[in-house]
Amino acid sequence: MHRDELHPRPQLTRDRWTDLCGLWQFAYDDGDTGLRDGWAEQPERFDRTIIVPFPPESRASGIGETAFHPVVWYRRAVTVAPEERDGRLLLHFGAVDYHAHVWVNGRLVATHEGGQTPFSADITAALRDGDAEQVIVVRAEDQPADLTQPRGKQDWEPEPHRIWYDRTTGIWQPVWLEPVPPLHIVEIRWTPDLDRGLLGVQVTLNCAPERPARLDLHLTLRGTTLAKHTFHVERSVARHAIGLDSGSTTMGQARVLWSPANPNLIDAELTLHDEAGQPDTVRSYLGLRSAAFANGRFLLNGRPYYLRLALEQGFWPESHLAAPNADALRREVELAKSLGFNGVRIHQKVEDPRFLYWCDRLGLLVWGEMANAYVFDAHAVERLTREWLDVVRRDYNHPCIVTWVPLNESWGVPSLPRDPSQLALRPLLVPPDARHRPDAPRDRQRRLGAPRHRCLGYPRLCAGRRDAARAVRHVGGGRADDHADAAAVPHHRPPRFAPCGRADHADRVRRHRLRARAWHTLVRLRHRHLDRGVPRQV
Repeated sequence: MHRDELHPRPQLTRDRWTDLCGLWQFAYDDGDTGLRDGWAEQPERFDRTIIVPFPPESRASGIGETAFHPVVWYRRAVTVAPEERDGRLLLHFGAVDYHAHVWVNGRLVATHEGGQTPFSADITAALRDGDAEQVIVVRAEDQPADLTQPRGKQDWEPEPHRIWYDRTTGIWQPVWLEPVPPLHIVEIRWTPDLDRGLLGVQVTLNCAPERPARLDLHLTLRGTTLAKHTFHVERSVARHAIGLDSGSTTMGQARVLWSPANPNLIDAELTLHDEAGQPDTVRSYLGLRSAAFANGRFLLNGRPYYLRLALEQGFWPESHLAAPNADALRREVELAKSLGFNGVRIHQKVEDPRFLYWCDRLGLLVWGEMANAYVFDAHAVERLTREWLDVVRRDYNHPCIVTWVPLNESWGVPSLPRDPSQLALRPLLVPPDARHRPDAPRDRQRRLGAPRHRCLGYPRLCAGRRDAARAVRHVGGGRADDHADAAAVPHHRPPRFAPCGRADHADRVRRHRLRARAWHTLVRLRHRHLDRGVPRQV
């Protein structure tokens, strides 16, 4: 079961895992009768085949039907080797859009709501004895007309229109089996603190050990040992702080700290020893870096850093939101870097963890974004906040992510600056552990929904005033009805256009354009200095 290819979850890997991507049985359930009629135990219902993890709307799936099919079913029989039964057997799904039920041998083992986030099930108790095949059945429901569902740019109309894409229904990220010991690691969280010279590590287990367990931690950088520690674990969550060499994080930044120019990654191996069972060995990695915003500048590792970002849509014509293959994810990162960009903003989807791995490994900054709903009500808020917190939890460790974008423009929050109920969404979407969000203390009142937020060259927007739309037109930030991303980080500050009704309006427009042109020239000059390693203000 050892696999040389990249693990579907690069932040927490084990040597043994079984890839379940490939050919599955498949069926449409347009009448939504499968639950009532017990399709989970009726193999004759599955009259088609599909290639997982490609959505049935895509050509890569082997089906390619883009019409409305809100309920779909999958079925696959697998064989479990005897050595995989020694502990527990986990079934993992990278993402299933949108509401999933999972059965193993007719027994319901998991339900999950959320089309962008992973989930797992311990299927040990559902396994059949002996060498019998184990049957996995998945039901996925994705209602195209439900606009409270976080869907990103998936179209709700029969045919894609304007900027929207074909829908992605059902399984669209990898599926795999993983044998683990009875006591095992389920999550690792790394939190560098360069100012204090500390690396925080939080390890979560599937349950509290019956007797104190031992956790061995080994950190290496390019094969050289940085730290070796042993901890005693008595609870299901263990937290520790590891001291860092202060000289390495200050004078030796290019050798140790992570940046697009020097994407240094520290490899981590953790082994959990349980007196009552076998050890659990996992591998992870981390990058030491800081991200901040101060004095109108983005700071990476304490120094001004000019952002050159592309909008990463993450949509392939042949496979839709799913990547056509694992190599395509690496190629996407390489292409962005070859075009001169040092970062991307992922747009209206939660990208495959393997894409983020290559951003970490090759050095590409990322703005992580949530797929948004299109309406605002209590149900939409519940769905968005629950899934968004899972997104932050999944991607917390990636050093490439320097900004979190839970809301795109005004999608799903059309009256955010004025509606108290929409403003109340702010604290729900800014979790306290979202450490990658670059905020300066004095800018915290401007975070989510504040009218002075702007990004990607948008001008300052004054909510509720007619001049905001005019400012967009004159500075060139987008359509007249655009709003700045409600939760993104403030970027550079072009001169603000302040329209008036006096006779000198045309002259004021001309002067504003000259000021804006001068401002962009200064930005280019500063960019040249930063590229030469001279962090000075022009």
